[in-house]
Amino acid sequence: MPAPQVMTSDRFAELCRADGEFRVASRHWTGGLRFEGLTPPLGVAVVAGEVQSYTPEKGDPGVITLTAPAEIWADLTAAVPPRLRNDLHIMLEYRRMSRDGDPLLYYQYYPALARACELLRPTPPQPALPPPKPAGAYDAPIGRYVHLDIEGQDHRIYFEEAGTGIPILLQHTAGCHGSQWRHLMERREVTDHFRLIAYDLPFHGKSLPPVGPQWWAREYNLTASFLRAVPVGLADVLGLERPIFMGCSVGGLLALDLALHHPDRFRSVVSLEGALKIPVTKEALWALWHPQIGNDYKGRVMDSLMSPTSPQALRRETSLLYSAGWPAAFLGDIHYYSDEYDLRTDAGRIDTSRLSVHILSGEYDASGPVELGEAAHRAIPGSTFTVMKDVGHFPMSENPDVFMGYIMPILQAIRDEPPR
Repeated sequence: MPAPQVMTSDRFAELCRADGEFRVASRHWTGGLRFEGLTPPLGVAVVAGEVQSYTPEKGDPGVITLTAPAEIWADLTAAVPPRLRNDLHIMLEYRRMSRDGDPLLYYQYYPALARACELLRPTPPQPALPPPKPAGAYDAPIGRYVHLDIEGQDHRIYFEEAGTGIPILLQHTAGCHGSQWRHLMERREVTDHFRLIAYDLPFHGKSLPPVGPQWWAREYNLTASFLRAVPVGLADVLGLERPIFMGCSVGGLLALDLALHHPDRFRSVVSLEGALKIPVTKEALWALWHPQIGNDYKGRVMDSLMSPTSPQALRRETSLLYSAGWPAAFLGDIHYYSDEYDLRTDAGRIDTSRLSVHILSGEYDASGPVELGEAAHRAIPGSTFTVMKDVGHFPMSENPDVFMGYIMPILQAIRDEPPR
């Protein structure tokens, strides 16, 4: 493929026209995109979703213009972009790029814009995927429902489990569900020693809303007290004696929250993509739940938080789970993530003589970046900290092979701990 600085608009239009993902993402769009800072500027016009071979002008109706210095475009269009420079969403959040055009249109067609940038990159080799299982083979997890009383209301909680040994409760990310952990449940080196229990929060996955309350008549917001009650309640009803808790993203924050508030209920917490505080507001993330923005935006923006070296098929599976969720769930979960959770003052009170605390941060995660994970580690005496190279915000689902290399030493260390 030609280097981005010598690519012509005709060639760029050919790539967009021939790309199935771009065609799907640009359906119904009349306008186009323009990338300024490249020499010459590149772009494509789109009429009712059909690509046209010319570069539209900034300010034309329906046109989104993205502007950045040449060195930013060089990083963004590299075969393996560096961390925090691997996606339009991140470039705009870090103010390395500017945007012109209708903001609503940008979010509606962000998947097409992101794909157009990827078409400017050389195609990197893809890691090998495991061979498919034969017809009739069963995966390891077995699923069922259990009832929990959470804040006086009956909730029917779906969970899947696999393995025997020390129990591990597994919390999914915001807006998602427990199938993110499916790869870990197929690893005999884990399930021979640990009983893995991945649950879906109420309103997520197969954990349906409670019957009775008119939940549809009010805005959904996940609170700290409710969220902490779920793993504590599961440990009680399942008869788990001081299980391990492992969570990612909102679950990674919850891991540290549980270490502070329930140190005697868990033997260890593993915080993936954890932090003391995430510097974001719910209001800034309004596009996650808007009647004119489809759920596919959520899925594609999650891809921006993953490593470009993770297998594409697994990245897109991870993204799909977001596109398939209840529209209100993701933003409602962010209420805990951004508005209620804050351990900056209290993290030093976490007593690692009562339970061990392990924090792991993905290299490419722009939501809970390495710097925030390291700050949490420094604030919690006795905690451990690991930077996971070549993964992003979803290590267990976007690249489980790489994740195993980081999580197995942690699990072995927990197995070897003396009783507390």
